[in-house]
Amino acid sequence: VKTKQVIVMGKTVAYLRASTDKQDLSHQKLEILELARCRDLHVDEYLELTVSSRKTIQHRRIDELVQMLEATDTLIVTELSRLGRSTAEVIALVNALVEGNIRLIVIKQNLDISRQDMNSKIIITLFSLFAELERDLISLRTREALAAKKAQGQRLGKPKGTLQKSKFDRDVERIKELLGYGLSVRKIAKVLGYSSHIALNTYINKRRLREAVKN
Repeated sequence: VKTKQVIVMGKTVAYLRASTDKQDLSHQKLEILELARCRDLHVDEYLELTVSSRKTIQHRRIDELVQMLEATDTLIVTELSRLGRSTAEVIALVNALVEGNIRLIVIKQNLDISRQDMNSKIIITLFSLFAELERDLISLRTREALAAKKAQGQRLGKPKGTLQKSKFDRDVERIKELLGYGLSVRKIAKVLGYSSHIALNTYINKRRLREAVKN
């Protein structure tokens, strides 16, 4: 006996952010409504705000947006830059959405990213490479700056009592970003590929990263 497959469809949320006035929000909304009409989608909720991209995650309500979304939901934005103030921040959020099985539609870049789609997997792989490249460039600039200070005779090294190095240090900025989005430590460990969320939680507590995100 054949059983009928039930496809569970989540809600569709649109995130609109402008840095200056309401006119840009109206333009974004028209773009989203046109996309929804062409793809036969119904937008269930709109999250609209006027705030500079330089503001914190909390001010841009990214954490609230992440909390609104669940598995099988769809998020629509007009362009990737609406999601963050840096490449690393955007990539971290996109990876978190995909990990949560949330479909992301970006109008300007013509992206439709979901967990199962092969093209989406290629895009996510490229995003991860870009994130790694950005981390490497930051690391290179840091080493060059330290070498320059050493050449000038400045004393390098951490003061006594400084916390020891950790394998989590390389992802500390992403950890703070994901904490800001409201993700649990278990989910953050999964997104970053760590086997132990307990060790990650200890790292977060020792370095007071939750407090740093709130501030």
